Amino acid sequence: MNNEAMDFAAQMDAADALAQMSERFALPRGSEGNPLLYLCGHSLGLAPRGARALVDEQLDDWEQLGVLGHEGARRPWIEFADALRPGLAVLAGADSKEVVAMNSLTANLHLMLASFYRPTRERSCILIEGGAFSSDRHAVASQIAWHGYDPASSLIELRPEPGGDLIDPEQIETLLRERGEQIALVLWPGVQFRTGQAFDITRLARACRATGCTLGLDLAHAIGNVPLQLHGDEVDFAVWCSYKYLNGGPGAIGGAFVHQKHFGVDLPRLTGWWGHESTTRFAMGEQFVPGAGAAGWQLSNPSILATAPLIASLQLFISAGLPALLQKSRALTGFLAQLILQRCSDAVQIVSPLRAEARGCQLSLRINAGRNAGLRAFRQLASLGVVADWREPDIIRVAPVPLYNSFADVARYVQLLATALRA
Repeated sequence: MNNEAMDFAAQMDAADALAQMSERFALPRGSEGNPLLYLCGHSLGLAPRGARALVDEQLDDWEQLGVLGHEGARRPWIEFADALRPGLAVLAGADSKEVVAMNSLTANLHLMLASFYRPTRERSCILIEGGAFSSDRHAVASQIAWHGYDPASSLIELRPEPGGDLIDPEQIETLLRERGEQIALVLWPGVQFRTGQAFDITRLARACRATGCTLGLDLAHAIGNVPLQLHGDEVDFAVWCSYKYLNGGPGAIGGAFVHQKHFGVDLPRLTGWWGHESTTRFAMGEQFVPGAGAAGWQLSNPSILATAPLIASLQLFISAGLPALLQKSRALTGFLAQLILQRCSDAVQIVSPLRAEARGCQLSLRINAGRNAGLRAFRQLASLGVVADWREPDIIRVAPVPLYNSFADVARYVQLLATALRA
């Protein structure tokens, strides 16, 4: 790496008001104890150092209080997940009653589809992106079949134009104008997992309203990564996991959003006791009375140990502030894209959008020499201490996360990428 790039990285890190945030995360180390270059927050975020104390606190209270911990723990377990709602609301651009921490992403997706996918003979279709994350596709295909329709005809998959990797928003709008009367629901990602493309949710929501289609979002790669305003955009529902950019840990509790326009409406739903109105939940009555807002879609009491790390992480988001995180994220990823174009453009294609507003912090890279060369480069990077990931058929995904990555990390990655390509 040339001195100019390294000097620029050092200057940016010295001026970075968020630089000290990285010290509040545990950085994985290699077999010889050296810190790894971790650029895989799009897959699993790093552990907040405060997470261990929170988990230990729950274990201590469990040991000392047993069942009495539901009301007597330092953070009473009955209200434990409720404490996440204000932080999640900030990240989602929502009112706190519109969000809830519960279950996992696909379980939440099924719960939302049970309420919001109401097919008719004339309008039975669900629109998703071609190449959607497999769990999303499995969920919507099974819901279509569950209602007695054929996924072969009622599942519409919109793919990029031939030869392209990205979906133009006009493609979505055109399809909705042409087939909107057949589409009951659109399930779309906030950020596409393979390419890192971020979608204009405001524009998408407007197109869905114009054609009478319900809009649901998979925010697995969007929440904590790109700005969201789910309430203002009038998105009908959204679901997410918390182990990527939210740093909630493997198998962390997921989340959901339901717009307040649906509160008080007699929507069908799958019910469980934790979704019952909280003041009479323990009366164990036969009649289900849904809790206020999105909380009424809960089923079971949350896993305390799978929830505690997310409390620690959300505290860091609030401490850093979303505007500062977004500014640093765009600067980091822009620096990464610039260096790759300068140093590796003859060997590497950046699949992700180059326009900052059209992506999050993930860049998806394709090695021009083909899949086998790409795999060799990826494995060489791993041997050099880089943690990223590979997505078939030919994508290396890397993400400089503003909470814990630096400009020096970015410069070092491109240096190692150039070394791997030469090897």
